[in-house]
Amino acid sequence: MITPHTPSPASSSAANNMIAALLEQRTGQQIAANRAWRIETALKPLLRERGLHTLDELVTQLIATRTGELSDMVVDALLNQETSFFRDAAVLDMVADAARELQAETPHKRLRIWSAGCSTGQEPLSLAMLFEERSVSNPGTQPEIVATDISPSALARAKAGKFSQFEIQRGLSVRRMMSWFDGNGSEWTANPDLVRKVQFRQQNLAGDPPPPGKFDIVLCRNVMLYFSGALRKQVFDTLFAAVRPGGMLVLGAGETVIGQTDQFVPSDRFRGFYHPAQPKAEPLRRAG
Repeated sequence: MITPHTPSPASSSAANNMIAALLEQRTGQQIAANRAWRIETALKPLLRERGLHTLDELVTQLIATRTGELSDMVVDALLNQETSFFRDAAVLDMVADAARELQAETPHKRLRIWSAGCSTGQEPLSLAMLFEERSVSNPGTQPEIVATDISPSALARAKAGKFSQFEIQRGLSVRRMMSWFDGNGSEWTANPDLVRKVQFRQQNLAGDPPPPGKFDIVLCRNVMLYFSGALRKQVFDTLFAAVRPGGMLVLGAGETVIGQTDQFVPSDRFRGFYHPAQPKAEPLRRAG
């Protein structure tokens, strides 16, 4: 019997390796050797759709196909899109607290927030709900929320604001479900006014520049866990370029800047948040 963690004998390790290499080349995400089983699991629907039986057959088609459409489909299927509404709710509450403090420092300036690696949109939509409920911005003015992800299919779902019953129940109270979503059988649709509070854009953290302009708060949670050390450093460079002086970077619970980059320093007030490091003053030169 083949367990979920045992590669199928019908698919060679070479096929697994080639597909994992394609994913890393395109997105920077790595699949550890002990999680190679996830490749076949994630690609089973695509195999059925194309009438294929093994990953070897899929690799053969990848090599023979001259267009990038099949490669795009493979990469999109392999991307880790794990997310939920109000994931680590205490962290999002701190984001709202930090936003209030930053807004008080610049009361006439609209805050800008970037949700990097937003998947199907639950994080930025949660922030939009929270900001509306807590009124962290100037009266009548919501923070500008830009949300990016590499996956076109995930972004399409985020823009449509459509979620399954299972997805809607993960993290949302009944009050929020009733206030912000309309249910239709097993599918729930976010209020268009809520979706319009977020600007969804495609962006590859592994190679693309950040969205234009500086941001007051950047959330990049549980994304760099799958990157190599060298790529993490490159992504930190991208994030540093995006955060304004005095702004904040928010990472996932299992992520840190320590030992990864010297461009960010831990926040004294908000645990797990980081500020851009101040440039070191050059020593004074003695005359003569």
